[in-house]
Amino acid sequence: MKALLAQRVFDGKHVLPPQAVLIEDATVIGLVAPDAMPRGIEVMQLNDAALLAPGFVDIQVNGGGGVLFNHRQDVPTLRHIAQAHARLGTTAILPTLFSSDIASRYCAIDAARQAIEERVPGIVGLHLEGPFLSPTRRGIHPARMIVPPSDTDMAQIRAAFPGPMLITLAPEVVEFELIRSLRAAGRIVFAGHSDASCDTAQASFDAGVTGVTHLFNAMSQITPREPGLVGAALLNGYGGIIVDLLHVDPVNIRLAHRLMGPERLFLVSDAMATVGGGATSFDIDGNHIRLHDGMLADANFTLAGAHLSMAGALRNAVKYVGIPLQDALRMATSTPAAAVGLPRHGKIMPGSRADFVELGPDLAVRAVWQNGEVLE
Repeated sequence: MKALLAQRVFDGKHVLPPQAVLIEDATVIGLVAPDAMPRGIEVMQLNDAALLAPGFVDIQVNGGGGVLFNHRQDVPTLRHIAQAHARLGTTAILPTLFSSDIASRYCAIDAARQAIEERVPGIVGLHLEGPFLSPTRRGIHPARMIVPPSDTDMAQIRAAFPGPMLITLAPEVVEFELIRSLRAAGRIVFAGHSDASCDTAQASFDAGVTGVTHLFNAMSQITPREPGLVGAALLNGYGGIIVDLLHVDPVNIRLAHRLMGPERLFLVSDAMATVGGGATSFDIDGNHIRLHDGMLADANFTLAGAHLSMAGALRNAVKYVGIPLQDALRMATSTPAAAVGLPRHGKIMPGSRADFVELGPDLAVRAVWQNGEVLE
């Protein structure tokens, strides 16, 4: 047994006064007052100004450390991406494959399955973003990859999988029975890259959709007589949002926070290969993407994911959007974990994973623990 002693601890819902977090075998076994720590255990005391929080949980990670999951779908690639994000405070990710061919999807599912079974640190599931999307709302997704679902696709996606698998689809391009069958197979279904009407979107929530992917981006918007997917999302389920100050205006983020609260709205990075590494460009199906002034875009200035970490999203949410720190922390930890069914992640309480991030007063990452061990 060992203990981390901090003046402030965020447990997944609340910022607590001084606490000793007791750890054994990569698991939190208790939180006690500093004067109630068991005698004789190893104690690491954090700086008085530090805040100890759960490691960030990011359910939309396309790449990191110079590599992109769409370029190579194997366990070494997943390990590399997870390590790049762990150093930035994100200790649990859903590696994300955006619209691709069926062979790449098969390899992605197989690689994620292997990584989970081999207990690769940080890999906790898989996110398939497409290819069952609206051609008119595809964003940077390659047009030739946008296809309707086939029986082969469904058999592949519904097969047994050892962790949460999130599927982003456009509800107007599939039958609602398909959504129900995915839910019956244990899959999490989000709406995204969609031009659905509000009525169609609402019906998809009734059929089993539980959230939306990157709220406001690549979806039908609110207009005077048609609320679109955005309107339906503000009233239903979870919503991931990219807070890089490029994808969504801060006023819209504040609006979503006010309507959805930190129980439903959460942060995602939508990180690409440039995050956590020295890369400044990459290709998507022959389309050259370049990093310029913090923006990832092609020659037509179509946004291509984000050059963003979860720590950066947290700082932006607090400093520039005005979301209270306790809410923003929840949006980076316990809410995304709840959205995809990860009960041991995103919080600090008995039974949870011993994954932590130490934040300074400026919310900069000072140290990271994964499976109870501090990372270099």
